[in-house]
Amino acid sequence: MADLGLVRETACAVVDKLKSGEVTPLDLLDALEARIEAVDDEVNALPTLCFERARDHAKALMQKPASERGLLAGLPVPIKDLTDVAGVLTTQGSPIYKDRVPDKSDLLVTHLEANGGVIYAKSNTPEFGAGANTFNEVFGATRNPYDTSRSAAGSSGGAAVALATGTAWLAHGSDLGGSLRNPASFCGIVGLRPSVGRVAATPKFAVDNTTSVQGPMARNVADLALLLDAMSGDYAADPRSLPAPATSFLSAARSGAGPKRVAYSPDFGITPVDPEIAAITRKAAQRFEEAGAIVEEAHPDLSEAHECFHVLRALSFAMSKTELLRTRRDLLKPEVIWNIEEGLKLSVDQIARAQAQRLAMTERMLQFFKTYDLLLSPATIVAPFPVENRYVAECNGKTFGNYIEWLAIAYATTLTCTPALSLPCGFTASGLPVGLQIVAPPRAEARLLAGAKVLEEILGVPTGPIEPRPPRG
Repeated sequence: MADLGLVRETACAVVDKLKSGEVTPLDLLDALEARIEAVDDEVNALPTLCFERARDHAKALMQKPASERGLLAGLPVPIKDLTDVAGVLTTQGSPIYKDRVPDKSDLLVTHLEANGGVIYAKSNTPEFGAGANTFNEVFGATRNPYDTSRSAAGSSGGAAVALATGTAWLAHGSDLGGSLRNPASFCGIVGLRPSVGRVAATPKFAVDNTTSVQGPMARNVADLALLLDAMSGDYAADPRSLPAPATSFLSAARSGAGPKRVAYSPDFGITPVDPEIAAITRKAAQRFEEAGAIVEEAHPDLSEAHECFHVLRALSFAMSKTELLRTRRDLLKPEVIWNIEEGLKLSVDQIARAQAQRLAMTERMLQFFKTYDLLLSPATIVAPFPVENRYVAECNGKTFGNYIEWLAIAYATTLTCTPALSLPCGFTASGLPVGLQIVAPPRAEARLLAGAKVLEEILGVPTGPIEPRPPRG
């Protein structure tokens, strides 16, 4: 019989048990299969399962000595449905690819498997990862386990919900405009957008893409650091990739090295924010004072973020999806069509202006970090919204001009090439999770993780796993 108590343990604890021989990868797969059967129908986090493939991989790993099974030692990990896994249905949330089974895995997947990760499921995502609400025409909507009438955000919504409900110990996600951080905030778990190149992956439409990155998700900072260690490393197949650091991210996270001076901003000067979210995140940021840090309200000038991100995001859609617009327009959702068409209308002057804006904002951010160790803000500007709403159309009296503008608090840091993490920092009056965004200088993940863990211990916010909760009242 499956040991369902295992799903409540931390990833680090389970890996220790794998390495000592107390449990096997097969035991973990049994526990996950039982847990998925018990809860996933209510939330729809992991619509594609591949347990036969996973058990074959687990058995092959078990033929090796424990010391040769990699950092994860046989720990199961789900992969976001945007990323290819050989022999497993990979739809990208699109009816165009509803039957697609790739014969080759993405570099990220082969790297994780070489490091002892066992792939057992694909997590749900919006069509092509577009939009911060996880629903698509192939699998339907993923629901927030804290209130199943609410959104899990996106685009790594399935991954976040799997963690929150105990159908994963660790999870893979990706992030362009907050796709790791938004669902982490909405689902009460931790999600990290790493520096460009920190996690190697197969280049898709451009070898020098620096807006979209792959990254880790977990229920706590130490577990997140463990997965980042397993994801890190340089590969010739990804020219952006960075070498793994000499000191592990897990060691850095556990170092206790808190910041000396941090800045908090409720809005970066560019976006409205729900007053309750601002109050909860400000209170959490101020608790860094308990670790001896100076906390001040400040932010760099990010006023060009809306124009810059709109252009660069549209450009990436035009580069990667124009052929689909020409040949399969009838199967694309309206938001994807809009993004592609916006990209096709761009002039060289507009693209050059956006690149110049990005350079200027990045330089201002680097100057800012000469004064502050970390920059804090809300990870999302609202609490989880009704799942049937495609996106947030209004906040605190401000009506947004398009379906991505409400994500500015996240995409502003994307543009400055900084690693950014969403840390659970409290709950609204109605019991919905709130995330605090913590930002560090480029390639300073060690500083970011150490600071986040210090604050995590001060805050003591519970992070599950939980049983899915029905709608309130």
